[in-house]
Amino acid sequence: MGGMNADWLSQLAPAHAPPPPGWWPLAPGWWGLALLLGLVAAAGVYWYRRPAGRLRRVALRELKRLESGPNDAARLAGELEHLMRRYAIAVHGRETVAHLSGSAWLDFVVAHGGRDLAGDAGQALLRAAYGSRVSADRARWLKGVRGFLGVRR
Repeated sequence: MGGMNADWLSQLAPAHAPPPPGWWPLAPGWWGLALLLGLVAAAGVYWYRRPAGRLRRVALRELKRLESGPNDAARLAGELEHLMRRYAIAVHGRETVAHLSGSAWLDFVVAHGGRDLAGDAGQALLRAAYGSRVSADRARWLKGVRGFLGVRR
């Protein structure tokens, strides 16, 4: 073997490690995680800021204030009635709600979650709200309004 050195292994360059990998560009898994976190954050912002959720939170704060508020049945009934009307108009629209009164209004409330205001409890709430003297069923009124606002307890 004409010009070949028998000690060819010693002629190779010394072994060295490759350079450490850089942090950029990111691996595909990190891009997926970043996208997922961005979507979760956007969904959270949308959920918190959506109008229906905001209306419900405001109405529930008002209801909590009323629960610890007036002991006068007529005043409580009037404020509960007013709260339900405002909420219904904001959620379902003025055209749907504004013309309802009496039994039609109670039927609407019951159909949209206020089942505890069906029958005598709802009639008593309406009569008390508009000035008649009735025996107050405060707990049932509050439970019915809570159901109408969409709280399931």
